[in-house]
Amino acid sequence: MSGGSLQRIKLLKIVELLRQESSEEEPLCTNDIMEKAGKLGISVDRRTLSKEIEFLNENGYDIKTRIIGHQRGYYFEERDFSVPELKILIDAVQAASFITNSQTEEFIDKIASLGGSRRADILRENVVCFNTTKHTNEEIYTNVSELSKALIQRKQASFYYFDRNEDGQKVYRKEKKRYVVEPMALIFNDDNYYLMTWSSKYNGITNYRVDRMDTVAVEEEPVSEKAIMDDSDIAAFRQQAFKMYGGSLEDVVLEFNEKLIGVVHDKFGEDTKMIRTAQGKCVASVQVQVSPVFWGWLFQFVGEMRIISPDPLIEEYKMRAKKASEY
Repeated sequence: MSGGSLQRIKLLKIVELLRQESSEEEPLCTNDIMEKAGKLGISVDRRTLSKEIEFLNENGYDIKTRIIGHQRGYYFEERDFSVPELKILIDAVQAASFITNSQTEEFIDKIASLGGSRRADILRENVVCFNTTKHTNEEIYTNVSELSKALIQRKQASFYYFDRNEDGQKVYRKEKKRYVVEPMALIFNDDNYYLMTWSSKYNGITNYRVDRMDTVAVEEEPVSEKAIMDDSDIAAFRQQAFKMYGGSLEDVVLEFNEKLIGVVHDKFGEDTKMIRTAQGKCVASVQVQVSPVFWGWLFQFVGEMRIISPDPLIEEYKMRAKKASEY
C-alpha cells in the first residue's frame, strides 16, 4: 500500500476516534490518540499530530483543541445530537407502548451510540424506567415501513386486524379477512401509533392501531382525493380526535375551575381562548370529536368542569352520569 493511502487511512482513523470517544468535557490527549490508534495498527507521531489535525480542520472537520497539563487535547465540538436531545429520544422510546421490550432495548442502544462511547455510557446509566405497558407485536417496524411506502406512493394498503382475548391471544376481526384502506397519515398519540384512513363507506375518517395489524401490504390501487390532506389539516384532526376515536365534530363551551387551565391547554392547545369569570372559573369554546373517549376525559373532572353549550350535549352528559350511578 502506498504512503499516501496509509496517510489517508490514518486520518480517517483519527477522525473516527475523535467522533466516537471525545467530548468537550473529556477530550482525547495526544497520548490517548497514539495508544488507541496503535491498537488499531495505525502509527501516529506526536510531532506531526497537530499538523494532521490542522489539515483536517482545513478540510471541513470541526476539531477543537484544549491544553490539558502538558499535552494538547482534541475533541469534536458539535455532534448531530446533543446529550439532552438524545436523552429526550431515549425517554420517548421508553414511553412508547407500541415498541416491544426487545425492540426498545435495541433502539436505545442505537440512539445512545450516536453520542460516542463516553456519552453513550452516561445515557445508558440514566435511562428512566417508565411505567409503560409494552405491546408484543414484533411486526411493528415492518408495519410502519409498509404503511410509509403506501403514504409516499399514495396507494391503498391492506392488513389483518386483531384484538386480544382474555388469554392475550389474537382474535382477528372480520373472520380474518383483509382490511383494505386509504392511508392518510401515521399519527403518534398517547404512546400508541395509529394509521388515519379515509373511509368511503362511512364518508369520513377511521383509525387503526398499527400494533394490532398483521401482514401489512401496499396495494396497487391509488387512494382517492379525499384521502390526501395537508399536514395542518391532519394536525387539527389529531387535536380534535381524542386518542383517535371517531365521533361528530361539535363546538362545545366548557366551564371549569381555574386550576384546570393547564389541563385544557394540554388537550386543546395553548392558543385556546379563555375567559376568566369572577367566581374563579374559566370558560372556553373548543371543537371536539364527541365520542366515548371525550366523555371519559370529561368525567375525570366531575365537580370541576361542565358543559354549558350546546344543550343536547348537556342532556347527554346528564344521561351518562345517571347510567354510571345505576351500573
